[in-house]
Amino acid sequence: MKLSILIPVYNEKSTISVILDKIASLDLGFAEKEIIIIDDGSTDGTREFLRSLNSEYKILYHDKNQGKGAAIRTGLKEATGAYVVVQDADLEYDPQDLRTMVQKMIADNLRVLYGSRRLNKENKQHSGFQYYVGGWFLTLVTNMLYAQRLTDEPTCYKMFKTDFLRSMPLACLRFEFCPEVTALSALAGEKIKEIPISYFPRHRNEGKKIKWQDAITAIRVLVFYKIKSLFKK
Repeated sequence: MKLSILIPVYNEKSTISVILDKIASLDLGFAEKEIIIIDDGSTDGTREFLRSLNSEYKILYHDKNQGKGAAIRTGLKEATGAYVVVQDADLEYDPQDLRTMVQKMIADNLRVLYGSRRLNKENKQHSGFQYYVGGWFLTLVTNMLYAQRLTDEPTCYKMFKTDFLRSMPLACLRFEFCPEVTALSALAGEKIKEIPISYFPRHRNEGKKIKWQDAITAIRVLVFYKIKSLFKK
């Protein structure tokens, strides 16, 4: 059994080596790990660092910045694991949580599982007030449109059976990967389960890239797929 860990990277020179060390120390138990790094046109020295690494990683390169969603789709094409998850190149998420997630996926034969930051009450819950409100509202809209009971829709830790994720008609380019896969999972009949994970939020001045405009785009994606599904009936 193998878990493919996709790491989209864009200008993360200060954190990429640290997150790779954390993943290297991750023991998945009876599951193997495959690490696929996708450099999305970095210009800060990240690309040069990646080229110095050894062959234990699969490293893919975009000639220019295309967005997180595009990088994930590039990595997904190369994944050979039965399960796949996205790992951001910053330090907000702890890879040790992936062990619990993949064990839950296998034990319960799940096609999708989300790691919820909200379910872990020990976490500092957000990077700032606007992020808290945006995440809360996005989750509320998701639950209303798709009859889910999620607590944390915009979490990075979304784990899938690889074949299930590949079956989705993904078209995302940027951060809208998250609402797109949530909508498509729900439309495929999934009641998405969650488990608690750790979270160490960073702020805009520390390199956090997502903006309030991305929340608006996410809502548009959720509404788009909902309307599209109604016209198919």
